[in-house]
Amino acid sequence: MSNHHETLAQLFLDGEEEKAFEYVETLLIDHPQLYLFEDILTPAMYYIGELWEKNKITVADEHLATGICDFIISKLDTNLSEGVNSSKKQPKVMLFGVEEEQHYIGLKMAANTFRAEGWKVRYLGPNLRLEHSLSQLHKFKPDVIGISAALSYRLSTLKNIIHELAHLDWRPTLLIGGRMAKSYGLSDLESNQVIVIRDLKHLEEWLQEGVESIYNETS
Repeated sequence: MSNHHETLAQLFLDGEEEKAFEYVETLLIDHPQLYLFEDILTPAMYYIGELWEKNKITVADEHLATGICDFIISKLDTNLSEGVNSSKKQPKVMLFGVEEEQHYIGLKMAANTFRAEGWKVRYLGPNLRLEHSLSQLHKFKPDVIGISAALSYRLSTLKNIIHELAHLDWRPTLLIGGRMAKSYGLSDLESNQVIVIRDLKHLEEWLQEGVESIYNETS
């Protein structure tokens, strides 16, 4: 089994952001970006979380690693955005995390994945109250709204958000992701309008195979 994620995690913990990005670039020579996100960066951050839980690193170490991971995703996103042709009409997505949750790395990876598929992305970050998201939603009118939740005790909050957003007058598709989707399934929340996305591989499959109607409507 590859230990790329542990090597990258150590570079994060050592504060070596440029070396970490160089390491990522070497991986991207032979692998697609999805592999980097799903099989390297995500396990690296889980590994760092495990070290913190075992008291082998400090909170400051974990924050440093998260910041460098954020730097890498943002730099990849900038490189991607420079090569995107925005002259044609693009489907739109808005992404945010539920109130009182600070997890956001997966959400940024999702934003990057949408951009790679030619979408216009509005990323609002984590810890967003519903009333604040609504003002942006009515201005932007996205075809898809992506909502991230990690912790099981946010389930009631997530259900309230879905209920409110499902009644928006333009009927956007709602994608539910984050650790909660991966760990608990959440199949009871699914409908013709609501789709639970288990991970980034599932998201890419949906983007490539399941959104023809959205592309047709916006073309």
